[in-house]
Amino acid sequence: MNYVRVKLRLETMAAGQVLEALVDDGEASRNVPRSARDEGHEVLLAEPYTAGVVRVLIRKREVDSVP
Repeated sequence: MNYVRVKLRLETMAAGQVLEALVDDGEASRNVPRSARDEGHEVLLAEPYTAGVVRVLIRKREVDSVP
C-alpha cells in the first residue's frame, strides 16, 4: 500500500479515527509515515509486521474549527 491509497482511506474517516496500514518494507515504509505527518496526521506506530511488511497506525488529524 502506498500513500495515495492511505490518503484515500483517510479521506473517508472521521477526525481522530485510527487507520492501520500494512505497507511494503522499504520506500513505502518510509514515505507513508512521512507523508502522513506532512499532512498533519499523527503516526502512532511504524513497526515490522511480517517479512517485508511494516504496520503503520495513523490517527487522522482533527479538523480545524471554523470561527
